[in-house]
Amino acid sequence: MKPPTNQVHRAGAAWEEWPEEDIDRVIQMAWEDRTPFEAIEWQFGLKENDVRALMRRFMKRSSFEMWRKRVKGMANKHGKRRGGDVNRFRAPDQRP
Repeated sequence: MKPPTNQVHRAGAAWEEWPEEDIDRVIQMAWEDRTPFEAIEWQFGLKENDVRALMRRFMKRSSFEMWRKRVKGMANKHGKRRGGDVNRFRAPDQRP
């Protein structure tokens, strides 16, 4: 599977050019404990540092710091540290 064609070009675009729904979705995915950064990169073309910059730009400082503190030690936010048995982006009982 490859990323949706309407989102591939956005990684290099200024945040102001992004639809609000996409920014909200990236923030939501970043907050989710089980969504790895690789899934965000696959879907939106953003590397971990780009996600961090987006979170810093669109969140309150205290919320950003709380998120960074949570994510810093999480193994499941990083695909390489997760284990090979997880190879999907959604729960099996979720509708595609």
